[in-house]
Amino acid sequence: MPLINYEALDSSTDVTTTKTLLYEAIPLTGTIVSGTYSDENIKNFTHGMFQAVYDYPYLSSSANHIFDLTVGYSSNSAVSGSVSAVQESKKINMYNQFAQVLLGYTGSNNVVREFERDLTLDGVGKLQNTFMINFSRLITKDQIKKGSFSLIVGTGSWASPFEFVETLTDASASATAGTTNTLGGDYGVLYNTSNVTRGIVFYQAGIAILATGSWDSVTDFNSASAGTSSVTQTLASASISGSCDALRHRIKNISFNNTTEINSSIYFCRVPHNKYNYTSNPTYLSSSQIVVKSIGTDTPISYITTIGLYSSNNELLAIAKLSEPLRKDPSNEITLRVRLDY
Repeated sequence: MPLINYEALDSSTDVTTTKTLLYEAIPLTGTIVSGTYSDENIKNFTHGMFQAVYDYPYLSSSANHIFDLTVGYSSNSAVSGSVSAVQESKKINMYNQFAQVLLGYTGSNNVVREFERDLTLDGVGKLQNTFMINFSRLITKDQIKKGSFSLIVGTGSWASPFEFVETLTDASASATAGTTNTLGGDYGVLYNTSNVTRGIVFYQAGIAILATGSWDSVTDFNSASAGTSSVTQTLASASISGSCDALRHRIKNISFNNTTEINSSIYFCRVPHNKYNYTSNPTYLSSSQIVVKSIGTDTPISYITTIGLYSSNNELLAIAKLSEPLRKDPSNEITLRVRLDY
């Protein structure tokens, strides 16, 4: 067997940590969301509180969950209490659930904080009537990359929804600016090309909140048939699944970069000149002679093939294999860099 020698690692000089961010472009075309499979990739649930969108018919074994879509409004909204309200308690519950998880409560009377149009959380420009897009962890990974989110939505009539379109982006956000940290992580504001707020996106949570009132000029927002209801009116009078269908019918494209965070521990394994020059491998000797030496006075030679990381009790925790054996003799020293990713 090979010779095993233990070298203690100094945590201050021999060990360090790093973080690497990997990005992947995610395009979600409107054809997938609103029509390619005749809605066979849209799953509505008996509770009626949200619908799930898949990239293939959801009964297929190869289908991947893309996002969940729902609507909701605050109990303080002008829509609340409407005589035409449908599923009002569920819509209020959905709004409160998202707001509670992402923003938490106000400090004074433990009331759920409402979504807002800016980054100050000072009660200005509240978003009380909203669509919520909850992206799957499968596609967002650890978080949405700041400054990469884009949503193109049609604002034309029901018959020609993409006659007019509006592009929403978080272009003002970056890794170091343009975002605010809340209970649910960092979020950035979604602006249209006229720099008007249309919603917000929570990066770590992978959730986009869209303001329904932003498109109240759309007077034909009805998933069942063409009509005169504005988006906010439809939010009250239509079911949650009906409102979700109406929005999906108008999604032309969603794109962003996801982020995979790789944390690494790096160990610098130092091999001194006066160690690891021999091995107890039986093939190292022949008739009590070192086989790699032709003359007795030659310096000993060994070859390093494996590094083991051990606990303080000499318990083997990890093994690293070299791509090829490294020659070691008393005339050289080697530092081997071992990285553990997690």
